[in-house]
Amino acid sequence: MSAQSPFSNDVKSERLNLRASAYQKKVIMKAASIKHTTITEFVLNSAFEAANTIVANETHLSLSDEDWKAFCDALDTPPKDNPALRKLLEKRSVFGD
Repeated sequence: MSAQSPFSNDVKSERLNLRASAYQKKVIMKAASIKHTTITEFVLNSAFEAANTIVANETHLSLSDEDWKAFCDALDTPPKDNPALRKLLEKRSVFGD
């Protein structure tokens, strides 16, 4: 999935519907006016930016240099022998071949 700018020229064919309190609408309208944009564009861009931040925070791993080294060392270390796991993997799968 490629990242797209909320400002792309792609045709916007999908709809989002929402309800807001009178106060929420008033604040959103004021903010859109300050930004010299429509309410739709303001809400869409704000939601899109927030969504991208949430997705990035949940899908990107940030580690200190020390933790990164420990992580790489763990990946590079061969697994310990586990006879029970080896036996399980040698059995025929219940899902077939």
